[in-house]
Amino acid sequence: MVRAIRGAITVENNDKNEIFEATKILLKKMIEDNGLIHDDLVSMIFTLTPDLNACFPAAAARQIGYDDVPLMCMCEIPVDGALAKCVRILINTNTDKSLKDIKHVYLREAVSLRRDLVK
Repeated sequence: MVRAIRGAITVENNDKNEIFEATKILLKKMIEDNGLIHDDLVSMIFTLTPDLNACFPAAAARQIGYDDVPLMCMCEIPVDGALAKCVRILINTNTDKSLKDIKHVYLREAVSLRRDLVK
């Protein structure tokens, strides 16, 4: 079956290198915490808040070996009061894990988005 895994991380600046580094940190943690196998990955969706436009975060994923996985970048809708400078990732993967066994990852200021999912 296919399951989705959510993750988010914040950055300080709208800077390509900073966004790439944060994306790599988040993606590696999501993969590691869930024991994902490369061949089981279906796709990944990356979103950025409107204040981040220095790069495509999917390019960071390609740099660390996910160039054969379908990747897509999008912009989050600009909601008043929303967390700023945030990179989000949604990984779709084939797995036998139940919903309760999926580990969603929220780092830095993004912890505030889903305190109920942060362990």
